[in-house]
Amino acid sequence: MSNNRLATALKSCEQNGEKAFIPYIMAGDGELSSLKEQLLFFEQQGATAVELGIPFSDPVADGPVIQRAGIRALNNGTTLKKILEELENIREDVSIPLIFMGYSNSILAYGIGQFVTDCVKAGIAGCIIPDVPVEEEGLFAPIQEAGIHLIRLVTLTSSKERMAEIAETAQGFIYAVTVTGITGAREAFGSEVGAYLEQVKEISPVPVLAGFGISTPEHVRSATKYCDGVIVGSKIIESFEQNRKQDIIELIQASKKQVQQ
Repeated sequence: MSNNRLATALKSCEQNGEKAFIPYIMAGDGELSSLKEQLLFFEQQGATAVELGIPFSDPVADGPVIQRAGIRALNNGTTLKKILEELENIREDVSIPLIFMGYSNSILAYGIGQFVTDCVKAGIAGCIIPDVPVEEEGLFAPIQEAGIHLIRLVTLTSSKERMAEIAETAQGFIYAVTVTGITGAREAFGSEVGAYLEQVKEISPVPVLAGFGISTPEHVRSATKYCDGVIVGSKIIESFEQNRKQDIIELIQASKKQVQQ
């Protein structure tokens, strides 16, 4: 069943003693016609899954690099409908699990029922909707009812009680945000990040993946000492834009080498 692809991939990482690596790209950045090629590249390089951004004019969590990618995608005429149609077209050729990351307005404007129907056709395994708190998830229950994981975020400012509430019925993985701010590469992380990731791991029934700011192989190796994997966005987008695929390969390999040392 396609909606189990993410759970299966994460379980495979755990069983093999590996760390997960999930790259983020913006759908339609570089034209939707290049999406299949991008996804197959990640698949061939050993990424665990791909987080696929839905371009939106008013993002609240995205930094400058992802904002610019979203604008490029919108200028290319990318819409949620076109993304889903393209994914359905290439579904048989791409086996890596796909996770949507988008804001609630895009989904509500599309229509939650039609969104779920089309996500199932396209083989979407998970959704991240960062502006929807746990208390409002009921509106998006059809996503979960269709077997698509609704992935939750915790942050450095979440209390221990709030983390436990978020983790209690978490699906797929918990997205542990490692900075207090928007996405984008960072030189270094706060000294509290290691303990924070360990705290989330302690209470989570599902894998914990760190994201926001991770941009170097050393960042990957450092973060995965404390959690089950990483998500990398801005650095991936920049590397594609500058045709520096080797940088992406080195990031993915850092997650693999972690367990070989």
